[in-house]
Amino acid sequence: MRKTFMALSTVAVVGLGSTLFTVSAQAESIQDIENKQAQIQEDRDAIKANLSDADSKIAEVLIDLEELNEEIEKVNKALKENRKQMDQTNEAISEKEDEVAQLEKEIKELEEAIEKRFEILKERAVSYQQNGGDISYLEVIFGSQNFGDFISRVSAVNKITESDSTLIKKQEEDKAAVEEKQDAVLVKLDELNEMKVEIEGILALIEDQKASNEDKKETLKSKENDLLALKEELQVEDSKLATLEKEVRASLQAAVEPAPETVIANASANENVDTTGSSEKATSGGELQTLSKESTSRPAASGNINTAINAGFSHIGTPYVWGGKGPGGFDCSGFVSWAFAQAGISIPSSTTGLASTGTQVSSGNMQPGDIVFFDTYKKNGHVGIYLGGGKFIGAQNSTGLAVADMTSGYWASKFSGHVRSVK
Repeated sequence: MRKTFMALSTVAVVGLGSTLFTVSAQAESIQDIENKQAQIQEDRDAIKANLSDADSKIAEVLIDLEELNEEIEKVNKALKENRKQMDQTNEAISEKEDEVAQLEKEIKELEEAIEKRFEILKERAVSYQQNGGDISYLEVIFGSQNFGDFISRVSAVNKITESDSTLIKKQEEDKAAVEEKQDAVLVKLDELNEMKVEIEGILALIEDQKASNEDKKETLKSKENDLLALKEELQVEDSKLATLEKEVRASLQAAVEPAPETVIANASANENVDTTGSSEKATSGGELQTLSKESTSRPAASGNINTAINAGFSHIGTPYVWGGKGPGGFDCSGFVSWAFAQAGISIPSSTTGLASTGTQVSSGNMQPGDIVFFDTYKKNGHVGIYLGGGKFIGAQNSTGLAVADMTSGYWASKFSGHVRSVK
């Protein structure tokens, strides 16, 4: 047994020596490649941070646009109602103006009738004189300058007959009635004109508010377009870096990969001894394996839940469609319901329904496949499927169906802490 152990140790030392020699010969080139890889990873991390920031800002802009569109809708409704009120006021003013014109016509006709009656009174006075009447009465009649003066004179001398008194009284009553009616119409007309001026002022303010809202909307749309353009540039740059990173990994793998016989020796050595050289190699290989896993794997889920998650990943990039529940377009709750349906699990397709489905889970005990909620335009207004590692997949109105980070930035601030588990 002792001889066997010594033989294995000898093989291990020989293999280890070969490994150390290979690593030493290639140490400089491997270090350069690893430095390059680290720089690429650093650049990609910076780009991803900028992408996350851009997504957060785009989401904020979209929320602002949604709120602004609601405000624009309210302003347009107010504008419509006030214009309707203005039309009704103008119509009422037109009717009152017609009524005033008609009253003026009646007053004119009444004045003409009064003038005719005045002539009748004159004729009666002549007849009165011809039949031996008092000359002073005739002087009153023919000395009058107008009908009002005539009335005053007649009353003063008290020489008028009963029939003449009735006629004069009728004239006074008719004229007073028409003038009273005209005064009432003119008061109403003044009120309508004041209302018209007030409505015109309101309309002017609403028009200004509408113009201001349109300017804000244009500014927000411009900001959104700039952010989308920046995001596209960042994604292109990240894609280039990803390709370069892949090439660097291949170069590093080729540089550290030993000859077949060395691998056998190392395998024996690793089973029996612990040396500095083998530890360095194991560490280097472990780093490569970890990097590869980070870039290609997804958090594991089991059974039907895994099927739901995989169904979601197969449609990454599908556009966001309000009310969408199918592969051609999703909204947030529609996607979650659809994904679980692919796994044979029936759940509601609204955020309200999803918020009470399954079992509530503490946010500290979340597992891949759990349903997570975010407070956006309302409490638990957005929903997605948790993937693990602080990531979730969901239909975002800014990106369509995509994976997002809920540990920082916009989604971290909106995470409500509400989690549901569906099995």
